[in-house]
Amino acid sequence: MTTVRQTDRVPTLARLSVGTSPLGGNVQTYGYDVGERVAVDTVRRLLDSPIRALDTSNQYSGGESERRIGRAIEESGGLPNDFMIATKADPLPDESCFTGGRVHRSFRESTERLGGSRFGVYYLHDPEWFEFDTMIGSNGAVAAMRELRDDGLVDAIGVAGGDLDEMRRYVDLGVFDVILNHNRYTLLDRSADALIDHAIECGVSFVNAAPYASGILARPASASPTYQYRAPSPEILTTTQRLREACDRRGIPLQAVALQFSSRDARISSTVVGVSSPHRVDELVANDRLVVPDDLWTEVGAIIDADLSHLSN
Repeated sequence: MTTVRQTDRVPTLARLSVGTSPLGGNVQTYGYDVGERVAVDTVRRLLDSPIRALDTSNQYSGGESERRIGRAIEESGGLPNDFMIATKADPLPDESCFTGGRVHRSFRESTERLGGSRFGVYYLHDPEWFEFDTMIGSNGAVAAMRELRDDGLVDAIGVAGGDLDEMRRYVDLGVFDVILNHNRYTLLDRSADALIDHAIECGVSFVNAAPYASGILARPASASPTYQYRAPSPEILTTTQRLREACDRRGIPLQAVALQFSSRDARISSTVVGVSSPHRVDELVANDRLVVPDDLWTEVGAIIDADLSHLSN
């Protein structure tokens, strides 16, 4: 399929955004709970921070993430004018198809929970779980996404998912302004590298989510963190330990390096990092501002290059 450049529609995105999937209390995915009060206080801290964007979804914890965000916005007296919300269209659980009608209903549900009427970016979420030809049909989800943008209800439309090949198919439609991919461009996995280049060539903004690889690059080994939401392999544990030791020798947190590996890449328009408490918002701001010395970047690059063959398996 011939790619279509969309440079006239590339939106301006916040360089750093907070992911709010943990704030719904998603124990099954993350292994810990986040209470409603903590979640609301986290969003309120975010609204007062230098970070000016958040990312959520209709179906994060069955809509609980959006409900808690909406409560925080209400308690704060409304959404600041310079703050952007991105959310996602989701099918109902266990639905076998993802129709245009469902996209419109998902949009209305999100506006009701969040207390607004429009979004900076609206994503089609995880379309790889559905038949591509049906998704792009006249009554499919993609057509409905275009309608929302054409009607002025969203500033930009995007596609968000994990499967690299499917994400490329959606980029090649020439429809979407933004692509969000998670867990595939980190210190431990650079498999999204070609997709990033392709998106940029097509004039589509690239958003990189989960630079901590679902926790292993942000939490100590004693916490038994997951890697891409499952138990890490021995090879991943070994490489992570080598990276942690290199950072420790210079007094730099590994999570700061993991964050800036993404945020310093000029191809990446925005980096999305999940948080679970007000303290994590403060920590994210501090890690973003921290100066990582050049010699550490050199050593980190050498570790990654040396281990890349087994990290990609």
